[in-house]
Amino acid sequence: MTQSTLIKNAQIVNEGKTIEADVMIQNQHISLVKSEILASPKDKIIEANGQFLIPGMIDDQVHFREPGLTHKGSIFSESRAAVIGGITSFMEMPNVNPATTSIEALEKKFEIASQHSVANYSFYLGATEDNLEQIKLLDPKKYCGVKVFMGASTGDLLVEHPQALDAIFRDSPILIVTHCESSPIISSNLELFRNQRRTPNITDHPIIRDTEACYASSSYAVALAKKYHSQLHVLHITSEKELALFEPGPIESKHITAEACIHHLWFTSQDYPRLGNLIKCNPAIKSPTDRDALIKAIHSNQIDIIATDHAPHTWQEKQAEYPQAPAGLPLVEHALLSLFDHVKHKRLTLEQVIEKTAHNPAKRYGIENRGYIREGYFADLVLVDTDKTTNVNHQNTHYKCGWTPFDGHQFSSKIKSTWVNGQQVFDGNQVNEKVSSSMRLTFNR
Repeated sequence: MTQSTLIKNAQIVNEGKTIEADVMIQNQHISLVKSEILASPKDKIIEANGQFLIPGMIDDQVHFREPGLTHKGSIFSESRAAVIGGITSFMEMPNVNPATTSIEALEKKFEIASQHSVANYSFYLGATEDNLEQIKLLDPKKYCGVKVFMGASTGDLLVEHPQALDAIFRDSPILIVTHCESSPIISSNLELFRNQRRTPNITDHPIIRDTEACYASSSYAVALAKKYHSQLHVLHITSEKELALFEPGPIESKHITAEACIHHLWFTSQDYPRLGNLIKCNPAIKSPTDRDALIKAIHSNQIDIIATDHAPHTWQEKQAEYPQAPAGLPLVEHALLSLFDHVKHKRLTLEQVIEKTAHNPAKRYGIENRGYIREGYFADLVLVDTDKTTNVNHQNTHYKCGWTPFDGHQFSSKIKSTWVNGQQVFDGNQVNEKVSSSMRLTFNR
C-alpha cells in the first residue's frame, strides 16, 4: 500500500538556496518537489506554514555505547534522542566493550541497530596495531570507514607505531578517520604538573591537551595521507593552528578533509569554571580565539563537516575528580538547535549549516541517495520552526545519561518534525517508537 505525505508551504533549504515549495513523500522517498502540489484524498497533509524544511543531519561521529557500556547509553536511547534533535543518520565509533576491531564484531553492531535504531546507521571498524587484514576486508560500499586513534587512547585502539600507521594509510581500501592527539606531548605536559607537585584541575585540561598535542598528531596524519594519497578525514579539529593543514574549497576536490564539532563551536575555555567536568572532552575545548577560528574556517571551507562527537557518561561519573572524570558529553538532541542559534546571531548562514551537516557528509562518505531534498532521494527530512523556542533542562532531555551541557539555555528555534525514510518518527512532541523505518546506510564509492 502506497503511503503518501504532502508537506505544504515549506521554506526548503537545499543546495545553497532557500525556496518556498511543497514536497511529496511516497513510501520511503521524495517523489516530487514543486512550488505547488495538489493534494489527493489519500495524502497525509503537513502544513509547514513557512517553517524551514531541511535535509536531516548526517552525524558522522557518535558514541552510542553499545555493546558493553549501556549504563551510559544504547543504540536505541541515543538514536531516539538524535531524531528528536533532527539527526536522521549516524555513524558510530568502535570504542565500546568489546572494541569493534573485527568484521564479525562490526556486523554484530549492525544487527543490534537493525532491531533497535530509530535513525539510519553505520559503524566504523577500529584500527589496532595488528588488525590490518581486517581493515583490508572492508567493503567501501558496505562500511563507512576505519577509525584510527593516533595517540591519546587506551587499550587495543591506540595506534602509535609508525610501521602500523604507514600500513593502514597505505593499504586501507576505505576512508580513514582519525582522532589526533599526541600521547608523548600530553604525557610531557602532565609531567610538568608532577614536577610542580600540583594536581591539575579542569581549567588545566586545554593546557594538558594543548594545541601542540593536536597539531603534532594531525600534521602527522596529513603527511601520511599525502604520502600514500589516502582518503583521510580528520575529526574534531579544535585549534587555530591546525587549520593551516587543510585546504579551502569544495569538498569534491579533496582527499583530505576536516571536521569541527558542536561543542567546540559553542563552548570555550571560559566555560570550564561554570561547567567543570561536564565539558571535559578529548580533544579539549580551547580558547575563544580557537573557537572563532573554527567558525571562520567553516566560511572558508577549510572545515568541511560539522558533527557532534556525542559521547554520554553518567552524571555520577562526571562528578569524579578531574583526573578520573571521563571525557565526552551528550550532544545529539541539541546539535542542530545550536547551529540555528549561530545562524540567528549571524555567525553562520542557514545554507552553510545544511552544507556542513547534510550535503558534505553525504558527499565525503559517498552515501547513496541521502543528504539532499531531491526527487528520488530518501525522505530524511526535518521541519524547524524559528518562531518557537526550546527551553533546555535536565528533566526534559532524552539521553539515557539524563543531563545536558546546555542546561538552562533557551534555543531560538524548535524541531517540529523529523522523517526517516518517509516515516514521521518525531512530531515535535513525541517519538513514534512503533515505526521501524531506519536503514543501514549504503555507499557509492
